[in-house]
Amino acid sequence: MLVENFLVQSPNVTYSEESITSTYNYESTKLSRDEKGQWIVTPTSTEYQFRVDRRVPKLGVMLVGLGGNNGTSVMAGILANKHGITWITKDGLRKPNYWGSLTQAATLRVGNYEGEEVFTPFRSLLPMADPNQFVLGGWDISSLNMAEAMERAKVLDFELQKQLVPYMKDIVPLPGIYDPAFIAANQEERADNCIKGSRQQQVETVRQQIRQFKEDNAVDKVIILWTANTERYAQVAEGLNDTAENLMAAIAADEPEVSPSTLYATAAILEGVPFINGSPQNTFVPGLIELAVAHNVLIGGDDFKSGQTKMKSVLVDFLVGAGLKPTSIVSYNHLGNNDGMNLSAPQTFRSKEISKSNVVDDMVASNSLLYEPGEHPDHCIVIKYIPYVGDSKRAMDEYTSEIFLGGTNTIVMHNTCEDSLLAAPIILDLIILAELLTRIELKKDGEPAFHGFHPVAVLLSYLTKAPLVPQGTPVVNALAKQRAMLENILRACVGLPPENNMMMEFKC
Repeated sequence: MLVENFLVQSPNVTYSEESITSTYNYESTKLSRDEKGQWIVTPTSTEYQFRVDRRVPKLGVMLVGLGGNNGTSVMAGILANKHGITWITKDGLRKPNYWGSLTQAATLRVGNYEGEEVFTPFRSLLPMADPNQFVLGGWDISSLNMAEAMERAKVLDFELQKQLVPYMKDIVPLPGIYDPAFIAANQEERADNCIKGSRQQQVETVRQQIRQFKEDNAVDKVIILWTANTERYAQVAEGLNDTAENLMAAIAADEPEVSPSTLYATAAILEGVPFINGSPQNTFVPGLIELAVAHNVLIGGDDFKSGQTKMKSVLVDFLVGAGLKPTSIVSYNHLGNNDGMNLSAPQTFRSKEISKSNVVDDMVASNSLLYEPGEHPDHCIVIKYIPYVGDSKRAMDEYTSEIFLGGTNTIVMHNTCEDSLLAAPIILDLIILAELLTRIELKKDGEPAFHGFHPVAVLLSYLTKAPLVPQGTPVVNALAKQRAMLENILRACVGLPPENNMMMEFKC
């Protein structure tokens, strides 16, 4: 059963026109050792109060890489849904939807009614921005208007494209920052719409563009998301970008190791605008994270988790959790879109390889019955550029595990991913959830005042390959745990208990 809306009736929850306030007891454990070395596990309970602003703002969204495959797919999807555009394919009538979006197309359990499980849309848990109401803009190093860029991308059915042209042909991306030292040389011919000047001048230009976009569109808030080309890793060095002060000095000195994505993020933070990195490069150098914390501006990343890596974060968690020992993981991809073309350069591929490689680390570390200290599965990742397949990425994986009494088990998977059509709903979710997080405040028992979450948005981990977390925070890659973390914290905001699946009412 699906219920679209509900109210929580509890002495721990208060609704007003402006906010929802809840009191929540967080149950956890504390570990210690006694004088004999015996481990002691002590249950703990900490009271938190959450306050959620119910007033959803008029939201401006600025994409870096607006004219790319992902950017055009996001804009096309919003316009098709907003205007109810339908189109005919060889398989019949097609209608727009937001399938693939956690916030728009997934549900969560709220209980049972007379023995029937009851679910609600994820978006109904708390007031969230409606993607149909986004005011969309952004940057691209290519000067093609959005209709031309959509045609170049070759992602959408032709009949749908034809109907979208009138809505997109007059939208031209803002000039973007281009540095050929950070992306593949094969991108140079696209770069005819670039911000000139030093790095300091580029940051100031982007800041002005953000302010102008906000003023021109009368939006209350802006979220910026990087969906442009994967960059190579930037060098991290003492005196260069290790502190906020050094990073700002490096930008002022026009240091060549400050990447375009870091410049965009710096501009966003200085304007008080959340910034999300959807690619695998190290945009968030230590100095940039320090800058975000100092300005209390949300940042999140890295790298959209849409296809092969999402499956890996499910399957390895299942294998290790079942007591099987993955010993070899081989992942092969080929794709023919511009992302694949850019990743054909070794330096940009290395960024992607790093973000894909670390996804199994926490799952392996969770079971030292299977793995000795320092032991890790063999893990190889290959990406090839095959122009013919376009946006229809092929991913082939082989998982070999040791099983009972020296046996082996091998799982082979073939995954054909419509790359941009999987990424676009994730972009929407990242924007919607990032905006929501800026409206949630909390305080722990004993704290005098409400405050926001840590600026490094761990709650976006479900949507990213290489979750960005504050220093000292465990990195969780297992997909089910990431989803549970996000869902249960949002449930706490309306006074609902975490979903523990015990269902004790049916066990007695």
